[in-house]
Amino acid sequence: MAAETLIAVENENDLAALLDDLSAFIPRYVVLTQAQADAAALRIVHTHALDAAEFTPYLHIHSPMLRSGKTLLLNVLNLLVSKPWMTGRVSGAVLVRKTDKEQPTLLLDESDTAFQAEPEYAEALRGILNTGFQRTGCVSICVKDAGDWGYRNFKTFSPKAIAGIGRLPQTIEDRSIPIELKRKRGDDHCERLRTRRVGPQAKALQERAARWAAQNAAGLREAEPLLPEELNDRQQDVCEPLLAIADRAGGDWPTRARSALVELFSNRRVQDTSPSLRLLLDIRSVFQRRATDRLPSRDLLKELVSDETAPWGEWRGKSLSPTQLAAMVRPFGISPRDLRVGSQTLKGYFRSDFEDSWERYLPDLTNPRHEGQQGRQASVYAVPEHLSIARQQAPVASNNDENQPVFMHAVADVAPHGQPNGKMRLRFCWQHPFDETWRQQSDGTWVCGYC
Repeated sequence: MAAETLIAVENENDLAALLDDLSAFIPRYVVLTQAQADAAALRIVHTHALDAAEFTPYLHIHSPMLRSGKTLLLNVLNLLVSKPWMTGRVSGAVLVRKTDKEQPTLLLDESDTAFQAEPEYAEALRGILNTGFQRTGCVSICVKDAGDWGYRNFKTFSPKAIAGIGRLPQTIEDRSIPIELKRKRGDDHCERLRTRRVGPQAKALQERAARWAAQNAAGLREAEPLLPEELNDRQQDVCEPLLAIADRAGGDWPTRARSALVELFSNRRVQDTSPSLRLLLDIRSVFQRRATDRLPSRDLLKELVSDETAPWGEWRGKSLSPTQLAAMVRPFGISPRDLRVGSQTLKGYFRSDFEDSWERYLPDLTNPRHEGQQGRQASVYAVPEHLSIARQQAPVASNNDENQPVFMHAVADVAPHGQPNGKMRLRFCWQHPFDETWRQQSDGTWVCGYC
C-alpha cells in the first residue's frame, strides 16, 4: 500500500510539471493569454484521460478576423492531444463512424463554412457536436443489415476543438470553452511551428500525458472537484473534468485552473447572447436607470432604440416596434398591460413582470454578486486596470458624466474619488437603484447600501 501511495504522489507531482510544460509550450507558437494556455494544457491531459470523464469540454477557437492563429493552434494541439484527427471536411458517414469506433480528438477547422455545407454533412456534424459532449451521447442512423434497412446507434462522445470565425450554434457554444484569438501585434514574438524540429519535443509531452493518464485515470473517475460559483450549471459541467485534473496536480494548479476558466467564461460579451436575452438585459438596464416600477411601451422603446451599441434601433431594417417587443418577451410569460400614467391609460410593462426572468436567465451574464443557483460571474465587459472587478457601461449615453446615472459597475475595491468641483458623485451598482439605503463616504462618494 505504501509503495502504491508513493507512486500516486510521484505521478501527481509529475502532472504539475507536465501542465507547467504544456502551458509554456503552446504560447511559443501561438499568441495566447495565460488563462488560455492553462485551459489548453488541462484539456490536452483530459483528452488522454477521457475514459475517466462523464463530460468532455469542447474548445471553441475563434476570432473576428482571418490570420489570427486559429489553424496554427489546431496544429499545435495536433501534436499533443490523444488520437488527434485534424480535418476541415469529411463525409457525414465517415465523421459518425470514425468517432464511434476510435473516439478521436476531433480538430475541426473552418467551422464557419462547415455548418453551411451540404445538408447531410452539416446535420451529421451538428448531431455529433450536440450529443458528443456527454458520455451517453449518440446519434441514430439507418444502416443495411442482411440486405434490409435497420438503424444503429453510433457513440459520439469524444474531445473536440472547433476553430472558425464568429459564433457557433448556441447549443454547441454552450458546451465549449471559449478561446478568442487576436491577430499578432508587432511586439508579439512567437517561434515558427516547424514539425520536423518541434515534433520530438511535442511527442515527449504527448507521451508523458498518455503515461500519466494510463496510471491515474481510475482515480479521476471518483473525483468531485469544487466547482466555481461564478460559473453557471452548464459551465460547471464543462469545467469539471479539467478541475479534477488540476486538483490532482496540486501546487498552484487548483487555484490557477479555476481562475483561468472563470476568466475565459466571464469574457463572453452580452453581444454574444441571443437577441431575447440581450433584450431582457437591456430592459433591466432601463428599469434600473429610471428607478421605476412601470414603464409605458413608448418610453421603454425610446430608451432601447437610443442605445447605439444595441440592435434595437435597426431591428430588421427599422426601429423595434411595440408589436415586435411584445412578441419577443411573450415566450417569458410577459405581456403588455394597461398602465395608469397621469390622466392617461397606456400600454406598458411592470418591473415585477420581468423579475422572475431576470433572476432565471441573466445572473450568469452580468451580476457578479448574485448568490443564486446559477452562481456569480464577472461583468461581460472589459476589466479596467484600476478595478479588481469588471465594470459595465449602461447601454445609453455616450459619456460618463457625473450628473448622469449612466456609469454603472460592479462594486469595486475602492470607490471613485469625488470631483474637485464638489458635485455629488454617485457610484451606481448594476443591480440596485439609488435609494435611501445608499450611504455617503468621507470622500463624498455614494455607495450602494445593498452591496
